[in-house]
Order: sequence, then C-alpha cells, then structure tokens
Amino acid sequence: MRADSHSARFAVLHDAAEALLDELAGRYMVDRRESKEPLGPDDALVRMERLMPRTPAAAPLAIAFTETPGLAVRLGRWWVETLPGCGCEVCGEDPLQLVDVLRTQASALVEGGLWERVRRGVGGSWFESRLIGVGINARREGPLARADAREARRSGFAAAVQWAPWPPRPAEKGTEKGGGTG
Repeated sequence: MRADSHSARFAVLHDAAEALLDELAGRYMVDRRESKEPLGPDDALVRMERLMPRTPAAAPLAIAFTETPGLAVRLGRWWVETLPGCGCEVCGEDPLQLVDVLRTQASALVEGGLWERVRRGVGGSWFESRLIGVGINARREGPLARADAREARRSGFAAAVQWAPWPPRPAEKGTEKGGGTG
C-alpha cells in the first residue's frame, strides 16, 4: 500500500500534461490526436496525445500517459523525456519539479529551440538533439538502427534541422484588446 501511495503523488503529472495540451492546442495552430499505443514492443497500450503543428517545419509533441502515473514525452523526432525517471521512494523525485521540466521543454519546443540531426560514425549512425530555451540548454545523442538512419537522412536530417516555432492561432474577432490612440 505504501508503494501505491508513493507513486500516486505523481498523478499531478497527468493533470499538468492535460492542462499543457489544452493550453497549447488553444494558443497554436495544431491538430490534436489521441490514440492507444505501446511504448515499446512488449509494453501494454497507453493513452498517447499528439499535437501536430499545421506547418511541417515545426516539430510535433507527443505525450504518453503511463501507469506509474507518469509521462513519456517526445519532442520532435528523437528527444524523449520520461517523467518520473524512476519513481521509487529512494530517488525522491519531486512531482512539481517534473511539471516544471515538462513545461520548460514544451516551451522551448514551441519557440523553435529544438534541432536534430543524424551523424555517421565508425560504429554506425547516431542522432543528435539539442534543446535550447528559457531555463534549458541540453544536448542528447544515441545510436540509430541502419534503416532508421537511412530514413532520417532521406527526410533531411543529414544536416542539422532546426525546427520552426509553432504557428500561433490568429486572434478571434471580438477578443482583441482595444488600444486606440487619441
């Protein structure tokens, strides 16, 4: 029972992700898609929410709602963040700090702060990702299967790709603030 009450404290992540998805879908021109998908080949199905910007130059955001309760967040093609990273009592991750991580990374993404590329090395191909924004300047890399690397290079990732900022929704008529001079 103690383990259940310990992991239940991460339920705030689900609430924060829902609020973030609603907020971003309201502010930016995106399509929102929900599905059930496995996170890995042997995993159970989880709820996945995607925000796909209406311009192909901007990177998508995907959030999987895991059973922990937790999140698996994907920015663009390769940036993946698991929140919490562990979830055990010993690690003692703070759910509110994890909400800040989620919001910081999403903010950097929508502002155009994610770039990604594929590079070839002696042992094979690797992805490289960099996320830069207010409160974050991070870099990640990892190996790619030969087929994934080939497909990524065909998609234009041989050179660094800097994803564009998300397009904002136009202001609705009647909600604009008056600012006349005079």
